[in-house]
Order: sequence, then structure tokens, then C-alpha cells
Amino acid sequence: MSLKEQIKSDIKDAMRAKDVTKRDTLRNLSAAIKQIEVDERKELNDSEVEAILTKYLKQREDALTQFKEANRDDLVAKEEAEIAIVKAYLPEPLSDEELKTLVEEVAKELGATSMKDMGKVMGAIKAKAGSRADGSKVNKFFKEIIS
Repeated sequence: MSLKEQIKSDIKDAMRAKDVTKRDTLRNLSAAIKQIEVDERKELNDSEVEAILTKYLKQREDALTQFKEANRDDLVAKEEAEIAIVKAYLPEPLSDEELKTLVEEVAKELGATSMKDMGKVMGAIKAKAGSRADGSKVNKFFKEIIS
């Protein structure tokens, strides 16, 4: 079953269970997927759906930070629940050690020696690790390696 089909199936299950938060979160994800499919006029594969989920997760994490700063505990709880739901559909992210090792290997393979090579390294890591690699951590580790 594809990731998109899994989300659709889980929407129905959430409706049966009367789980409003899960239902609404999955509907938002489904709408985001459908929007891109309509705009680009193509069927999305699992890796493209993962990219959408990762983007949605990042938005929720940013909103969570802002709500915490504003002391909006009601919205903090809602965002945390959504984050947990979305994370269930994404593969386990690489640990810091695994990611640092991967960045070192890729930088060595490509002969990266300066910040100008960042794009090549990021592209290669995304190709190897996909959504399991956090871009901000890759950036941080790459800066450590070249300095």
C-alpha cells in the first residue's frame, strides 16, 4: 500500500474512531498532496509524498515554537499532537552520528573543500538518505568538516 493510500485509509479509520485531531491532520495532508498532484498534473510517488509530509512537519514545528513563545498552551498541545501523527508516516530520521558520518563520506567522495560545494553535498545526501536527513543538521556538520 502506498503512503498516499495509507493516509486515505487512516482518515476513514479516524472518522470511525471519532478522532478529530487525527482526521483533520490527515485531511490537511491529503489536501496538500492532492493540490500538488493537480498543479503538476501527475501522480505522486512515495518519496514525493514524504517530501510533502516533511514540509508539513517543519511547518508544524515552527508553529509549535511560536506558540510556546506566546504561552499558548492550548495551541501547543494541538501542534504536538499533529507532529506525532505526521511523524508516524515518516521514516526514522538518521541519528547525529550516522548523519555526520554520511556527510563526511559524501564530502570526501565529492572532494568538497569550501562552502561553494554545499549544494553538491546536500544534493548527494538527499539522494542517499532522502527525508531521513535533516537539512539544517547536514549544513551544520558540513560547516564543521570544512573548517
